[in-house]
Amino acid sequence: MSETSSATGSTSDIGSTRVAAYLREAILGGELRPGDRIRQEEVAERLGASRLPVREALRMLEAEGLTEHEAHKGARVPRLSPHEVDVVYRMRERLEPLALAESMPQLGPDEHARLEEVQQRIEDNEDLEKFLDLDREFHMLTYSGCHIDPLMSNVTRLWNSTQHYRRAFVALGGRSRMWVVNSEHRLILDAVVRRDADDGERFLGGHIRRTRIELSHHPEVFG
Repeated sequence: MSETSSATGSTSDIGSTRVAAYLREAILGGELRPGDRIRQEEVAERLGASRLPVREALRMLEAEGLTEHEAHKGARVPRLSPHEVDVVYRMRERLEPLALAESMPQLGPDEHARLEEVQQRIEDNEDLEKFLDLDREFHMLTYSGCHIDPLMSNVTRLWNSTQHYRRAFVALGGRSRMWVVNSEHRLILDAVVRRDADDGERFLGGHIRRTRIELSHHPEVFG
């Protein structure tokens, strides 16, 4: 974790929310990778915090699927096997279309315009990390009308747990495969604007399935 990410200040002004935000950014941004240990004392020293907010932050992140606790070893970023990633993607194929169908009737012209703007930024973008941020923003905006908390908390957790593998997948494909992503996004966006849940669920399920299948052809991603 880089020094530029560090917060400054006394122990009293560093709470668990800020520690969690710092670690969340490091994990989702790829600075902390699957299998990396998160040592409470190092995080506390870096942020000028006590151990208590660090422990609380790690519990928060574990609930989000970003960390896990091993007995006698402490916290680490979860490392998934190829089979586990396959199962997680199968879960996403089932849950996210449901979230989209629940969300779609609640999305109006303002959300449609925002989705169009985000998708245009994706198409104009050439940076991997920026793409990951924009891709997440696009999909989460399509689900933003879903107010079923258990469903959305599971969707978010599954997204978090596959972030590293999504990054590796996009890096493998490079710009040459972005036309496929953009085409699928456009189909999803069209279904959202038309409020066609059947089309939206079908297009989104295929979008997630394609990533799952292509990942299975690249075992080096899991090394």
